[in-house]
Formats: sequence, structure tokens, C-alpha cells
Amino acid sequence: MKFEELLIAAIQQSEIPLRFEPGAEEAVAKPVIEMLQAWITAHIPDDSDSEFDAGYRALAVQLLAELDGSVTG
Repeated sequence: MKFEELLIAAIQQSEIPLRFEPGAEEAVAKPVIEMLQAWITAHIPDDSDSEFDAGYRALAVQLLAELDGSVTG
């Protein structure tokens, strides 16, 4: 399941009134996904000189791919 699907499901189960407009859940989810992408990108190590940094970078790249929907988790 994609992160976006999980987030939209959580939004649908919340008690936040969204006026039941088509696309309301996606409209709420989009800025959250964009914020997560920016936060993860800001924490990617510049260099992967160490094994730890290489693993950290690989994890960040995987998370970004899942957030943009190109890879499922």
C-alpha cells in the first residue's frame, strides 16, 4: 500500500469535516506529502563516505520514491 493511500484513509476516518467534496482528501494529503518530501530531502547526507551515510541515503531515496508513488512499500 502506498503512503498516500494510507494518509487518505486516515483522513477519511478522521473527524475533520471536509464537506464531502470530491478530491477533498487528496487536497488535504498533498501538502503533508510535500512537507515530508522536503523534510526527508533536507536530511539526506551530502556525501556517502561512510557505510552509515550510504545506508541513510539509500533509505531516504526509498522513502522519497514511496512518497511520489514510483515505488510501493
